[in-house]
Amino acid sequence: MNWRIPLSDIDFDEAESLAVQGVLKSRWLTMGKVTQEFEVAFAAHVQAKHAIAVTNATAALHLACLALGLGPGDEVIVPSLTFVATANAVRYVGATPVFADVVSQDDLNISPKAIESLVTSRTRAIIVVHYAGYPCDMEAILSIARQHNLFVIEDAAHAVGSELDGRPLGTWGDVGCFSFFSNKNMTTGEGGMMTTDNDDLAHKLNRLRSHGMTSLTWDRHKGHAYSYDVVDLGYNYRIDEIRAAIGLVQLSKVELNNERRRSLTQVYRDALQELAPQVAVPFQNHVGKTSAHIMPILLPSETRRKEFIDSMKENGIQTSIHYPPIHTFTAYKDAMVWDLPVTEDVAKREITLPLYPAMSNDDVVVVVSAIQASLNLS
Repeated sequence: MNWRIPLSDIDFDEAESLAVQGVLKSRWLTMGKVTQEFEVAFAAHVQAKHAIAVTNATAALHLACLALGLGPGDEVIVPSLTFVATANAVRYVGATPVFADVVSQDDLNISPKAIESLVTSRTRAIIVVHYAGYPCDMEAILSIARQHNLFVIEDAAHAVGSELDGRPLGTWGDVGCFSFFSNKNMTTGEGGMMTTDNDDLAHKLNRLRSHGMTSLTWDRHKGHAYSYDVVDLGYNYRIDEIRAAIGLVQLSKVELNNERRRSLTQVYRDALQELAPQVAVPFQNHVGKTSAHIMPILLPSETRRKEFIDSMKENGIQTSIHYPPIHTFTAYKDAMVWDLPVTEDVAKREITLPLYPAMSNDDVVVVVSAIQASLNLS
């Protein structure tokens, strides 16, 4: 469908094309020099000691769980209001995801109070998700983690460029996991990054992403090694030079684009307050600096969401839902009955509106005007 206003769009121009052409001309396509440059640049951008590029954020989450030694018999506290990869990564290593509620309809992040109530003798880690790029309450969560000797993994898939107390998200926990999927604030099509300040953990993550090998093909190509050992059961989670080259260009654009996203978010808030005040807009009084990855709203409880979505579609405006709660999926709902009243309430009412840097302020007004009309029909 040709949307009048799509949900998201990418900022690609000649710079990305030239970067890809440079890799093709080099005739070295697998992980090598450009990937290393991307990792160094990303680490500097988020003020992390180490950045390790991988093929996607799901791989990053999986390797984070592996490197921290999570496994069968362990419990990991996670939000249910997130993409399923967050919980899947826990199950990949044989551990059990334990679902925590979110704070409120204004704060769709995992609740520290809920986390505290779910800690048992089997709990080994917490995975936080910075929903839409808005920071979780990391001070409270880290306090709980220290009290119970728990690891903290940050699912920062939405949070490239987000900060809390001047400190970039993805650097608060033991490992940060970023996504460069095609709808993210910076994209490589598919791709991800792990960040950590722990030297030993970084070394292990590096090995695990490439078959547990002690040297890479690039090392041998450059004459730094001639053979290798395999010291872990690793995976082929490597990124390639083409995507790394795109990532370098995208990284140079992300701060300016994030600023535009934040500006558009405020235009949305003002227009919704004027034209559709019955719509709730989460994170009104958020702390820190957000990447403004997506624009979530909550419809009035009496609104029929499917009819609303259909009406927006008829106006040429693409919307989405972030997210169907993980604990309601067939692959998860048979395991246990979860008491997540806030998650279930907001998940029934959430709609994600178009948000991307190339949108104009007038586009936002068009979307909000369509919301106003669609609420009257649904």
